[in-house]
Amino acid sequence: MTRRELAHWARQPVQVAVGLIFPVMLLLMFGYLIGGGRGVEGAYVDFLVPGMLALTMAFGLEGTMLAVTQDLNKGVIDRFRSMPMANGAVLVGRSAADMLQSGLGLAALIGVGYAIGWRPHGGPGAFLGAVGLLLLFRFAMLWIGIELALVAGKPEMVQAVQILVWPVGFLSNAFATPDSMPGWLGTAVEWNPMSQTATAVRDLFGGPGGEPGHLWAAAIWPLGLLAVFFPLAVRRFGRLSV
Repeated sequence: MTRRELAHWARQPVQVAVGLIFPVMLLLMFGYLIGGGRGVEGAYVDFLVPGMLALTMAFGLEGTMLAVTQDLNKGVIDRFRSMPMANGAVLVGRSAADMLQSGLGLAALIGVGYAIGWRPHGGPGAFLGAVGLLLLFRFAMLWIGIELALVAGKPEMVQAVQILVWPVGFLSNAFATPDSMPGWLGTAVEWNPMSQTATAVRDLFGGPGGEPGHLWAAAIWPLGLLAVFFPLAVRRFGRLSV
């Protein structure tokens, strides 16, 4: 199933390229055109890059969501049902391909971060730990997206449903600290799972805005989301395939 999804990349190079370029454009836009850094102590680029890495893990789910709904509506699932495979194999294969693309996206964004002056200061182990937290958060968001795609059922409904993911990305501390926001908004931002990941990653990278106490929360939030949405998605997929 994963090889099948990777084979689609060769036939859709533009879609893959857009997925890699879009977060880079956001990073450059917020870093140079919009600027900002309200409430940030230290270099804004050291605060912004980890936030953008976390934001990238929350966005870009529409490719996977569309692929799931297209398989459902083109009769591909019916052919797979005749093969000796588990109900969730199609979803797991698609998620594995998405994680590979997410890894490429992280590498591209980190490379651009280096180009504009960002540097991690936490050492190799901390760097790998930060990347691991980012990919764990992506994996959790991915299964939320798969569940939403199965609920939507049709490709034309994906765009409407994926908007539900947007508040997770923008109601966060990706671009500014919660202390610079109104009290009620800052509280909501601090509880956002993406904010927990961004704060923990900033700490591991040794940049401004990092707090060691958020490391456990950054791991527990995605694991809790996975514990809910992974079985929900597999169960719903199994029922659709009956």
